[in-house]
Order: sequence, then structure tokens, then C-alpha cells
Amino acid sequence: MKGLILSGGKGTRLRPLTYTGAKQLVPIANKPVLFYVIEDLVDAGITDLGVVVGDTAPQVQEAIGDGSRFGARVTYIHQPAPLGIAHAVKVAQPFLGDEPFVLFLGDNLVRDGIAPLVDYFRTGEMNSLIVLKEVPNPQDFGVAEIEDGRVVRLVEKPLHPKSNLAVIGIYLFDHHVFEAVERIRPSRRGELEITDTIQYLIDRGLLVNACHLEGYWTDTGKMDDMLEANRWILEQIEPRCDGTVDSASTLYGKVVLEPGAEVVNSVIRGPAIIGERTRIMNSYVGPFTSIYYDCLVVDSEIEHSIVLERSRIEAAGRIEDSLIGRNVEIGRSPAKPRAYKLVLGDHSKVGIL
Repeated sequence: MKGLILSGGKGTRLRPLTYTGAKQLVPIANKPVLFYVIEDLVDAGITDLGVVVGDTAPQVQEAIGDGSRFGARVTYIHQPAPLGIAHAVKVAQPFLGDEPFVLFLGDNLVRDGIAPLVDYFRTGEMNSLIVLKEVPNPQDFGVAEIEDGRVVRLVEKPLHPKSNLAVIGIYLFDHHVFEAVERIRPSRRGELEITDTIQYLIDRGLLVNACHLEGYWTDTGKMDDMLEANRWILEQIEPRCDGTVDSASTLYGKVVLEPGAEVVNSVIRGPAIIGERTRIMNSYVGPFTSIYYDCLVVDSEIEHSIVLERSRIEAAGRIEDSLIGRNVEIGRSPAKPRAYKLVLGDHSKVGIL
């Protein structure tokens, strides 16, 4: 059985953070989302992986390499344009051959892994297995309609959903899927939809089963979803101190200090993780915060936030519920009259108190 990971797309919902970076490489609890996906597949016994890439291919390839660090073998598959999930399956057919496979969207996060789903698919006689999750906003997803325990219809982003069962970004297929992706036509938005692909299988009498996911799942495409995922991943961490903490500092609860991290005259209240070579000085880092590598936090408070690599936060007052990108500098100007001086990308959102 093979794995197919989609790591293309433009990440428009995470702009401006993703103007210069792949959305699948934004870290959750100091680990890129894409790494969790690879680890879930390997934990399920799937080590032959195809990664579909687009414009951000160099970044993805640099981060993953040949896959050996994960115990996997990775083949990169170029998708010339983001023409839909089913189109990605189509271009990956030479890699997949006739083997069954797991299709895993690279920005989806499942807390409890996918091994039970893979085992169920392997032992059954189904042609496809989809994973469903009850959501409050089904109009934003592909939605499944169930009758007598069977999937009878899938609708992509319906205006008037008939159920709240979203089809999340994990699918299992056998070789029949390739006939479907050849026969379907682009949707109104110009994409080959995976929901149309699955509906094709259903309409031709092939067996499509569904599993209801009980545990945590999120599509990390928006800031609020990323902060929520960061929260429930941090809740699972085991305390570890591979950095240094001076006598004037205190760590409370589940706190991870990665190698080279330094805490001086500060309070870290977990769950929280401080990345390699990051320095926290005269500051407070509150729960559900992850700060990536080579950062500096001085004379500031930060809580329930994600800070990416090489950012500096100095004399910034209190920051919360924030997603701070790479190489960002936040500080107070000593000049008077005091004013906000901002350089913001398209679609930025700023709250000023």
C-alpha cells in the first residue's frame, strides 16, 4: 500500500504568512504540519510515499529530503497547476500503479493517527473508504449523505447541506479510482473534485464505506484552526529541558525547552515549547504557546500564540491569540509622539488596543 500526500496549493487563507512559504510547512508545536502527516502514514505501515508539489516544491523538498529521516522513501510528483485533488491523483497514477493507497492532504492534522483506518481498509472488500467528521459549517466542505449506513451522495460545498458530515482530507482507494478521475469533468470552479470522483464510484455500484472520526482533527488552513491545533498538540507533550534556565526563572507544567534554548529571569507556564537557540529574557510565556528556533523574546508577555523562526519580540507588552511569521520584528519605539508604524501584506488583520 502506498501513500499520496498533497503539498501543493497556494494557502490563500493563511496569507500573508504563506506568500513566501508552503502552508504545509507552518509549524504546529514546533513541527511542520507536513511532518505529522508523514509520521501518521509511517506509523500505519506505509513507507512508500508520493508527495505532490507545486510552486513551493523547493521548500518542501528541502524540508523532507528523501524521506529517510522518517523511515520512508519519498517520490516527488509535480502538479503543473492547482487543478483539484482528483487532478493530483491523476498525475500521480504512474507512481501509484495498481496498488491501493491513502490520499492525505498535507495540511490536515489528526491527533490520534490513521492506523485503524488503514487496518480497516486492508481487511475489508471496499473500493474506497472516506473519513467523516461532524462540523458546524458543512457548507465549507464536501458533505456526505448517508442512507441505511451507506454513502449515497457527496456534494462539494453545498449551499444547503443535507447533513453536517464533512469529508475530511483522508481518503483510501483501490485502482478503480483512476477510471473515475479520467471520466469526471471540471467543476464550476475549474477543478477535478474528489467528491465527484467518489460519487462516480458510488454511481457505478462500487463499495464506498465511511468511518466517523471521533478524535481531534483540523484543516490547518486558517489562523484560528492553527492555534487550536497547537493547543491540543501541546496538551500531549511531555516536559523536557534540553536548554538552560537560570535561578531567577520558573517553569510551570508541561514545558519543553529544545537544545540551546535559554530562559533568563522569566516565567514559562505550560503547555509550551521553546525552540532551539531561542532566548526568553525578562518575559512571560503563557500556556499554549510555541516559539520556534532562533527567536528572541525580551520584556514581553505572549500567550496562546505561535511564533515562527528568527523572530524578535522586544518590549512589546502583551501578545495573545497571534500567529507571528518568520523574521518578524516587534518592538516599541522610544520616540514621541508615539505612533504605530506598520508594514502589512495583503489580507493582513491587526487588532490594536
